[in-house]
This record gives sequence, structure tokens and C-alpha cells, in this order.
Amino acid sequence: MKFIRSFTSLTIMFGMSSGMVQAHHSATMFDFEKETTITGAVKEFQYTNPHAWLIVTVVDDSGEKTNWSVELGAPTLLRAVGVGKKTFLPGDEYTLKIHPMKDGRPAGEHISITKPDGSPAY
Repeated sequence: MKFIRSFTSLTIMFGMSSGMVQAHHSATMFDFEKETTITGAVKEFQYTNPHAWLIVTVVDDSGEKTNWSVELGAPTLLRAVGVGKKTFLPGDEYTLKIHPMKDGRPAGEHISITKPDGSPAY
């Protein structure tokens, strides 16, 4: 009887948490049918859970500045490929290929990040 109660409790707990995980990983805001390339200077690197964000200031042809927010992976995954809190420093220039937001806001999910010399940032 004790086993059945424990098993039932665990089943309910895992069932509830799986819904939270699925909700957390929703990426419906990004348009995975499109790719956009932006080049700009790092304004801020938010190395936080659940996802890191790279804020890049992009200057268009008319000189207007726009801050783009680009979602990266979780810090644990980034750390595994050599990205740390000081990898992206303010003022550093990068070119980012992203899946843009569906609603047109200046944001997206990263596909790749390259340095000015064309080499991958990580």
C-alpha cells in the first residue's frame, strides 16, 4: 500500500512538471521559416537561466540604432561549448544569424554568431 501511494505521488508530480517543462520550451514566438542576419555591437550579455540573452545594438543605413535581443541556450549548455559570463563583452562586434520574431519586434533566436574575421564566436 505504501508503494502504491509513493508511486501515485511520483506519477502526479512528474505529470505536473512535464507540463511546466513543455510550457517553458515553447518557441512559438520565433519564425523558424525565416532567417535574418544582423551585425552590431554587444550592449549587454545576460548570462542567466533559463536562457542567456545577447543584446546587440544594430545601426541601420540611416544611422538609427536599434537594440536587438537574441535568445541563446541555457548557461549550462553554453558553458559546455566554452561560453562564459565574459565571452560577449560590451562594444564587441558580431554578426548573428537568427530566427526573427513573428510579430516583427527586433528579437530572435540565434542560429549562429560570428566574429568580425568570420570565425565562429563559439
